[in-house]
Amino acid sequence: MTRHTWLTLVFVCAAQAACTRGTHASALRLGTTTTVEQSGALRLLDSLHPPTPVRVVIGASGTILRSAAAGDLDVVITHAPTLEQRLLIDAGHAALRCPFVASAFAIVGPQADPAQVRSATTAADAFRRIAAARAPFISRADSSGTHVKELAVWKLTGVSPTVAKDSWYVEAGVDQSATLRIADERSAYALADLPTFMRLPGVDLKVLFTADTVLGNPYTLYVIRSASDDSGGGATRFSQWALEEWRARLLAERLPGGMAAFQQSPGECSVPPPSPSPPAALGAGR
Repeated sequence: MTRHTWLTLVFVCAAQAACTRGTHASALRLGTTTTVEQSGALRLLDSLHPPTPVRVVIGASGTILRSAAAGDLDVVITHAPTLEQRLLIDAGHAALRCPFVASAFAIVGPQADPAQVRSATTAADAFRRIAAARAPFISRADSSGTHVKELAVWKLTGVSPTVAKDSWYVEAGVDQSATLRIADERSAYALADLPTFMRLPGVDLKVLFTADTVLGNPYTLYVIRSASDDSGGGATRFSQWALEEWRARLLAERLPGGMAAFQQSPGECSVPPPSPSPPAALGAGR
């Protein structure tokens, strides 16, 4: 079985929620997001031969982070900073935090652009225009990094769309590529990870707005504290390799048209403090 075939089987296994802790027991358990897969980043991992066998589990950032917090993953790469802070750092589950790479989000939509998103001055202004026009908008609604970013932009607008009162707002509950295909079918707007969108064939949606630093999309690599003792140093070795070999290849990747797919994410690796121990119960005996 070739390495490509082995990783492909792992992806299918993860998608069907059929992978168990015992599958490829000696392999490092890497959890990452659907956009890392759909942007082409995992294709590079397949070709680079990491220093330790890797079992990849793919899901929305929220799902991956909760699995990591439960001790079911050794290393994660996600792009939901607020969830990462709450579920990993504040809870004391991260042994190492390393900025990895960054991409960008884009607001995409139909060529006709009925909400005039192309004329927006900020991402919040673009979303406000969509809401005012009651133009169809497709949300991932899956606790992914993309969904978390979308909700953050809506918060900036002062608008809180819900499916109960806003017929133009649709919660898809599916991954990035599937969300974009739904938006394409409905001539709707969506928030998209730009590398994923640019590699998606057969859609007529256009990139309408990117010019806001709010739409930055940082990916962060975490070594999970429960892995630091159990993986025999494999998590640390993989992380060092990823920050050198894998990241270098990602930074060299170009999208159709020549634009860089990923940029360097600023900052150095840091060791988050462990969570404080809960106070001893009053009156507890020795």
